[in-house]
Amino acid sequence: MAEFEYPRELRLLTGADFKRVFDKATYKVSDQHLLILARPCQTSHPRLGFVISKKNVRLAVNRNRVKRIIRESFRLNRHKLPPCDLVILARKGVDQLDNEAIHRLISKSWSRLSKKADKAQPTAKE
Repeated sequence: MAEFEYPRELRLLTGADFKRVFDKATYKVSDQHLLILARPCQTSHPRLGFVISKKNVRLAVNRNRVKRIIRESFRLNRHKLPPCDLVILARKGVDQLDNEAIHRLISKSWSRLSKKADKAQPTAKE
């Protein structure tokens, strides 16, 4: 059961970690409600960080709900994701979605990210 926990090693913790992803994002997965920026990292597992502004999601309870749902999806799907540093940016309207819609949205985004990373992987080795 320990393989499904969410320890500190799976989080982007410092401003430098976030800056590295913002400055040189290799993969971008965009949707009407979310933007995922990703950059390959040296660790063997993906790491996750959030940028959910008060301007885009007004109420703290909704910001926390969105983060909780995405974090749970990440926790369950991290073994399928490439070893990247990921930053999730919320856009206006994501708080209007119900929990199931957010689950579907993030699952689709994870698969799109994995496809982009798999497509780029062979060219990086050549």
